[in-house]
Amino acid sequence: MIGRLLREPLVHFLALGALIFLASAFLGGRVPDRADRIVVTAGDVAHIADGFARTWQRPPTPTELTGLVDEYVRDEVYYREALTLGLERDDTVVRRRLRQKMEFVVEDAVAGAPPSDAELQAYLDAHPDAFRLEPAVSFRHVYLDRDRRGARAADDARALVATLTRSGPDFDTSGLGDQIMLPSDFDHVSEREVGKTFGDDFAHTLATLPESTWSGPIPSGYGLHVVFVRNRTAGRLPALAEVSDAVVREATTARRKAMVEKAYAALRARYDVVITAPNAAAGAVP
Repeated sequence: MIGRLLREPLVHFLALGALIFLASAFLGGRVPDRADRIVVTAGDVAHIADGFARTWQRPPTPTELTGLVDEYVRDEVYYREALTLGLERDDTVVRRRLRQKMEFVVEDAVAGAPPSDAELQAYLDAHPDAFRLEPAVSFRHVYLDRDRRGARAADDARALVATLTRSGPDFDTSGLGDQIMLPSDFDHVSEREVGKTFGDDFAHTLATLPESTWSGPIPSGYGLHVVFVRNRTAGRLPALAEVSDAVVREATTARRKAMVEKAYAALRARYDVVITAPNAAAGAVP
């Protein structure tokens, strides 16, 4: 029982919170400053100088360092006075920034070890549609420009189908048809990719064409096409090894989100939340 608790990320988070509190009080031998006393330690000065050096690729001069320390003290004075006046309480930007920093602390605390292969397989099994491989098709096409050919474009396409059918699937079509800024050969592309290139109507028609034969004319947003479908690949759920990177990314994000929500629930439970609302809206307030 104790061993299982020690492995629980939420326990790690609560322990980290305690460590942060203790570190803020005792790290480096410092004690909490009195409200009217500002202590700038040698470590603070070194940190200020290091920040300058990272930005300007050189250490600050003594005069520059004095100015930087003065700015640090100025920041601290105004920060403490602002807290005394409660200026942070009604500032949405400050509240959101503090929430964001707290969420970063929580996320780091609950990150945990990478998911195991068993966890990844379980996630893949539970979310098959997110990783399913779409059906794919490989095809060649010859383009005919309707604007250039006018009323005879469809007849030209049908005649080309007949010629290519007699010539066989390996016939060189590079000199046929009209010019278009698209490849004549597409290998293993999904219906969605075809739709993005030629339009959805073309993609839907392509999905119905027989394999290993020339078909047409098939209209698209460009004009007419004579098409030879080489082969199709059915959609399927891939093995974990094929999509492991994507599954790791999604599973880790989902686990972190769940643990952050669990950590937030633990933090919220420490507060007695009272929400006052008009009677008409009270039922809508959680």
